[in-house]
Amino acid sequence: MGRTIAIANQKGGVGKTTSAINLSACLAEAKQTVLTIDLDPQGNTTSGIGLDKDDMAYTVYELLLDECTVKQCIFKTQIDNLSIIPSKVDLSGAEIELLGINDKEYILKNAIDYIKDDYDFIIIDCPPSLNMLTVNAMTTADSIIVPIQCEYYALEGLSQLIHTIDLVQQRLNPKVIIEGVVFTMYDARTNLSMQVVENVKENLNTTIYKTIIPRNVKLAEAPSHGLPINLYDAKSAGAESYRLLAKEVMSRKDI
Repeated sequence: MGRTIAIANQKGGVGKTTSAINLSACLAEAKQTVLTIDLDPQGNTTSGIGLDKDDMAYTVYELLLDECTVKQCIFKTQIDNLSIIPSKVDLSGAEIELLGINDKEYILKNAIDYIKDDYDFIIIDCPPSLNMLTVNAMTTADSIIVPIQCEYYALEGLSQLIHTIDLVQQRLNPKVIIEGVVFTMYDARTNLSMQVVENVKENLNTTIYKTIIPRNVKLAEAPSHGLPINLYDAKSAGAESYRLLAKEVMSRKDI
């Protein structure tokens, strides 16, 4: 059975989408079958993997509103072993459209249960907020990876995220766990990055991935070319880091 991992942090700009794209691509490179679900209305994961989000007949928006089947909204990408359920801006209104629907927290889970066994990994890119879309992702997921940017306000809002995960565990999905924290945008030249890492290690009682994602120009450039980092610049520090993260994720047999 495949593992479903939500990549979540309600803080924007922490490397969620970058991590969703590049972890997915590096898992696929390692011969894992991967489905990426873009649950962010901005659709940056969709375009970052090379699809035109304005050219998709069916997306996760139609799936949540029961206007298509899960198989109708799965698209192959240019990357071997990697498929995607794309997103589009209409998704931003889905929360209002789902008002009054029974068990709306389980819509994504009920759809994904049909195809979960077809993949080794399902990676869900969550929006930068703790809304119904994020709750759907957490209800669907086996575990959650939390990207944290190496900056002064790294821990801000993290207690709120952990509280939300606790509520989901208690009321909706008792099996979901925090798989771990991954540090992003690390700059070895600054004392601040090192202090943030130490601060989080001291204050957060959860697994922290050994792999730290560096601040890297190639990582920033890759999405504008519609390519994950391992295709855009296979030998860059960013590509090597996400390959190492993929290995760590694959090695976690206890999840």
